[in-house]
Amino acid sequence: MSGKRNIIVIGASAGGFEAIKQLVAALPADLDAAIFVVWHMSADVTGMLPQVLNRQNTLLATNAIDNEPISCNRIYVAPPDKHLLLEKGIVRISRGPKENRFRPAVDPLFRSAAESYGDRVIGIILSGALDDGTAGLWTIKSRGGIAIVQEPAEAAFPSMPESALAAVEVDYRVPIAKMATLLVRLTAETVTEASEITMEEQRKTAIETRIAAQNPALQQGILTLGTPTPYACPDCHGVLVAITDGDIIRYRCHTGHAHSADSLLATITEQIEDTLWSAIRGVEESILLLNNLGDHYADKNQPKLAAMYFKKAQEAECRAVIVRQTVFSHEQLSTASISTQAEEDEG
Repeated sequence: MSGKRNIIVIGASAGGFEAIKQLVAALPADLDAAIFVVWHMSADVTGMLPQVLNRQNTLLATNAIDNEPISCNRIYVAPPDKHLLLEKGIVRISRGPKENRFRPAVDPLFRSAAESYGDRVIGIILSGALDDGTAGLWTIKSRGGIAIVQEPAEAAFPSMPESALAAVEVDYRVPIAKMATLLVRLTAETVTEASEITMEEQRKTAIETRIAAQNPALQQGILTLGTPTPYACPDCHGVLVAITDGDIIRYRCHTGHAHSADSLLATITEQIEDTLWSAIRGVEESILLLNNLGDHYADKNQPKLAAMYFKKAQEAECRAVIVRQTVFSHEQLSTASISTQAEEDEG
């Protein structure tokens, strides 16, 4: 496998199932490359993607197994609830911390491929929401690899391709129908010169790859990778450090969870709504209790005390109305939704 651009890593999320299937169906069965796929899925979903891909009668697809050797003419799919990582010559499977709220996540695969195979890697971003894979694609590109994104206009969910295009100097922006032909050409190329990379970038990539492989983040030196922020990790409430990759800013906590700026914003605003509904529940429980106690004291012939409980219940109801109005006006935000609003305001 040495010398060729024959390590292909693919990341997809919402809408990506069909995109992956169409791409694999168009690939030649003798493609001289190993393909690795991360498709976001729930932890309790059966790993059915390999079965679907094998119906295309091209390359053999299987759920990846820890420590199995890497071979050409194969498709390795991340199994449910497991990160898919690459080391020299072998596949690794881990239950490392979630990244961008997912396991498997795209960034760990892309990052580990870039670390192990450098400019032999071809990274592909397909349809998906938010921006998982953007930071990993940046790492692939920084190591001399090739960056490809699905044409956003044809993607069922264009956010992942659009995010990659905005943050990474992508080499090819193509529809699925043209991607297989492009891969045949690229995998026939021989890599002649190794790309230079700073020691700091090598160190950072190595630390994050080890974290994804289940090594304790704090012991690996996670706090040295960025600047501490006032933000708490949505997954464990640990302190987040801000990490920069070129113009990209992202976040990791000391336990290892990782969030892009988009993922962090979406998660925080989602949790705000959950918190507000919890506040409404608490206020309404207090209303029920206050009225119940008012009835109790009225039955005990203590009208003044009963009236005070009823009054406090009415005051609580007024507060509940305010919180309820806040819930209904609350926005679930992402960088994509904010960009869309900005474009609408300009129009």
